[in-house]
This record gives sequence, structure tokens and C-alpha cells, in this order.
Amino acid sequence: MKFIQFLKSKTFLIQIGLAVVGLLLFIFLLQWWLGFTTNHDQKIQVPDLNKMGLFEVEKKLEELNLTYEIIDSASYNPDFPKKSVIEQTPEAGDFVKEKRKIYLTLNPSKYKDVAIPDLNGKTKRQAITHLRSIGFSVGENFTYVPDIGKDVVRGLKHKGKQIGLGDKLPKKSVIDLILGDGNGN
Repeated sequence: MKFIQFLKSKTFLIQIGLAVVGLLLFIFLLQWWLGFTTNHDQKIQVPDLNKMGLFEVEKKLEELNLTYEIIDSASYNPDFPKKSVIEQTPEAGDFVKEKRKIYLTLNPSKYKDVAIPDLNGKTKRQAITHLRSIGFSVGENFTYVPDIGKDVVRGLKHKGKQIGLGDKLPKKSVIDLILGDGNGN
């Protein structure tokens, strides 16, 4: 019975009122403080950095009080200048706050080097398919050597020089096949 009387008392109702007012005041102050410290109304539009070199990027972002970080180089893209921006996050046109990092992906200076596989004894068709699947181009200049196997790979050439197993060439390099003529012993 005393508990119910306490709930109806003037002291308890005043305490509840003070708690509610204190909570509302705390929420209002917290919201004001967060808006002030997080620069809530500030917006900087991210510029388009595609095809720009690092020097230009640094200068442009410094003007806007933004920073950058290079994530990784992508696969070489001949449509973009070497060492230029291929991708950026956040994208051009997005809005950010000052001192935000823009993450950049750069175009490498050349295609990635790929090791030459062992194609000796494979058919011309198998060799062409394999070379194309790992990123090489196959030339139309076939060299024939005396061999019992017709159209069997007996070697590979790049720019007139013979290449062997484990040598490395950039992707998209043109490789010419040395094939057996089918007339040898």
C-alpha cells in the first residue's frame, strides 16, 4: 500500500518530470554537438580523376582538402595513359566531407608478364587455344621444320627469336609457332 501511495505522491511525479526534461535536454545537446563536430552541412563534390596522372590528382585533391590512397594497379588498359587513374571510390560527382580519402586504382605501365608454357609435342590447334587463353596472340607466320609429326609444335618464336619454357613475355605479345612438316623421320 505504501508503494502505491508513493507512486501517487508529489515527490515522485516531480522526479519523473525532472528525468524527462533532463533526457530531452541531453538528446538536444547531443544532436547539436554531433552536427557541429561532424560538419553536417559541409559537402565537397568529388572531381572526375579518370585518365589523370598522380601529379594532377594530388594537385586537384589538395585544392579541395581531400586526400588519396592507391589501392592497387588493375590489368593494363591501353585506352588509358600509363600510371593514370582507371577507377576511383567514391565516384565522381558524389559528395564527401573535407579530409576524406579517395581510393584510386591506377593503370600499370604495361601488360603483366606471363610465363611461356610447355607446348612441345602439342598440336597446332591445342597450342593456339592455350596461348590465346593465357593472353597471348598467335602470329600467322608458321615456320615448318622436318619432323614426323605434321602440325606438331616444335618451338616458339617472338619477334624472330626462339623462346622457351619459363621465359616471360607481356600479355598480348605475338608468338609464332615452329611446327613439324610431317615429312621428317
